[in-house]
Amino acid sequence: MKPILFISDLHLCAERPEINRVFFRFLEREAAGAAALYILGDLFEYWAGDDDLAESPHAEVAEALRRLAASGVPARIIPGNRDFLLGPRFARAAGAEIIGDEAVIQLFDTPTLILHGDQLCTDDVQYQAFRARVRQPWLQKLFLALPMGLRKRLVGNIRSRSQAAAATKPPEIMDVNQDAVEQALREHGCPRMIHGHTHRPARHPLRVDGRNCERWVLPAWYEGGGYLRCDPQGISAIALNL
Repeated sequence: MKPILFISDLHLCAERPEINRVFFRFLEREAAGAAALYILGDLFEYWAGDDDLAESPHAEVAEALRRLAASGVPARIIPGNRDFLLGPRFARAAGAEIIGDEAVIQLFDTPTLILHGDQLCTDDVQYQAFRARVRQPWLQKLFLALPMGLRKRLVGNIRSRSQAAAATKPPEIMDVNQDAVEQALREHGCPRMIHGHTHRPARHPLRVDGRNCERWVLPAWYEGGGYLRCDPQGISAIALNL
């Protein structure tokens, strides 16, 4: 039986061509033999709108995903905090499916909750307020009506302020909240969760209402990369190098 693969937090952009090459090689090698590929957020460093599709490496990424889909491996995407504006035009160009903020999938007989993970970082009250604000449809519509150059400048300013703010926050505030994790598993009736966002790859066993559960965190692709490989025998965390 073919495996199902999970990746997140690639942060692909023109400024990091080495990681772009790692991603293309991953699609051609590891992903080519999969039953499906799930991308759990932050495929791109930023996404200012689907009309930026021709920008490098956006077009190359979309074409690589389309080739993967044409070979019989569907790609399903949960947008992240950096690329939550990914829309139907990109999905069509990439031959991919955008499945919303979270989803429950049947992963080889185990109901599994998949999500980017930023919504679980509830201790970061400032970020959660920002997240709620920018996810409002009317504000997104207003933003996407602006010229692309202005949108990119605004995104750049937001990224700079976000990085400055993160440097002053205790690390634990930017990690997931345990109560939020347990509540999400409880609400969805799942014993397993897979997410990214925190850049702290690990498997975390936990108990929810007397039930053994597990939370898998995907790695970021800054110095190399990595993915989860899931098959009927279990889950393996596999590293990729430059």
